[in-house]
Amino acid sequence: MLRKILAAAMMSVLALAMAAPVAMAEETVCRGAIGARTVDNLRVPQGATCTLNGTQVKGTIKVERSATLSANAVRVNGNVQSEGFRNVTLRGNSTVGGSVQLKNGQRGGSASVTYTRINGDLQFDSNAAKINASRNTIGANLQAVKNTGGLTFVGNRIAQNFQCKENNPAPTGSANTAGDKEGQCARL
Repeated sequence: MLRKILAAAMMSVLALAMAAPVAMAEETVCRGAIGARTVDNLRVPQGATCTLNGTQVKGTIKVERSATLSANAVRVNGNVQSEGFRNVTLRGNSTVGGSVQLKNGQRGGSASVTYTRINGDLQFDSNAAKINASRNTIGANLQAVKNTGGLTFVGNRIAQNFQCKENNPAPTGSANTAGDKEGQCARL
């Protein structure tokens, strides 16, 4: 009986030892430039500047406090996120599989999202930075709440809701289409 228990225990240990290792997504830290190559997740560390040109990101881009991201013709499977950015630029027929979430952008900074396809939401929340979103295709919502640096929205195609509230000054722009326009964006 003891032999059977030991044999079963040994088989369990052997099975665990032979199991395939769990793949962990790697994080690439960007200080400088990355061209046309593929990375898992990408992080722009605090205070750094990162330039992406034709880069594919399998996961998410995170832009840390006081950091700058300039992305041209990028493909991001996940989200682009920042809290406290200095500057964020997405352009040149870029594609984001998830959402773009930019929060607490710094006074004197800017965020510009142009000619980009975003399958999820485009969100601007509590930014003192100047915001521009033009000629984007957005698969869900465009939301702007409590921004103080100025907002311009021109020629965006929004599948669901275009919502703006508590922005001072109020957003400006024209020629945006949406399933529904609400609040300060109702006439844009």
